[in-house]
Amino acid sequence: MANLLIEIGNTALKASWSEGMTLGKIFRYQGEKMLEYVHSLVRDSRPEVMVISSSIAITDKEEAYLSSMCGHLVLMDPGRTSVQKAFSLPEYLSPDRTASVIATRFLFKGRGCLIFDFGTMISVDIIEPDGEYVGGNISLGLRTRFKAVNRYSRNLPLVDNPDTIMQAGTSVRSSIESGVVSGIMFEIQGYVSLFPEKQIVFTGGDSLYFVKRMKNSIFAVCNLVLMGLALISNEYAEKIN
Repeated sequence: MANLLIEIGNTALKASWSEGMTLGKIFRYQGEKMLEYVHSLVRDSRPEVMVISSSIAITDKEEAYLSSMCGHLVLMDPGRTSVQKAFSLPEYLSPDRTASVIATRFLFKGRGCLIFDFGTMISVDIIEPDGEYVGGNISLGLRTRFKAVNRYSRNLPLVDNPDTIMQAGTSVRSSIESGVVSGIMFEIQGYVSLFPEKQIVFTGGDSLYFVKRMKNSIFAVCNLVLMGLALISNEYAEKIN
């Protein structure tokens, strides 16, 4: 029986059915009726295990509703940390970062890694070759920085991801583009120089944007969180059976 993996982020929901580590079609939803959307995914097929990683808190009532849709529910949100404990990770680690670390341990077993997740926020997580989680940092994501420049100034425009950037801007717009993108690149290179022996892993919505700007050897894994959720679902499926 297939498992259902759901990632609820700051701006959207991603979901996929899985058989072992094999992910099926990726579904995306951006709206307010997320529970109704999840119900639509299970209308024709009941998952054995449904794993949900949510950046927002899930109420007990919502948990009961979700439990009715599957054989077994594994819920990860800011107030539920049983998965972190089960995989020897700190309780403060967010559900998406937890899943990313679990997937990276599996994909790059025996190798120390730096995981960069480029989304609404940029997170950087550090793993030792034996899988030990060292710690990590969080800063503003690419689009979040552009929005902050526009929101917290009186006259600066809102710009989007530029295809190319200049070393030094020659207009207000190109100065913002160069300042934000170059700032993130310097940030990345700073981490890489601190941990030169680590394998660099990029994930998240803006990961490919930065991969093409890197000279280092990079592994880009677009669905790293969903892969981590697949591993979690497999662990719980084995316990059930």
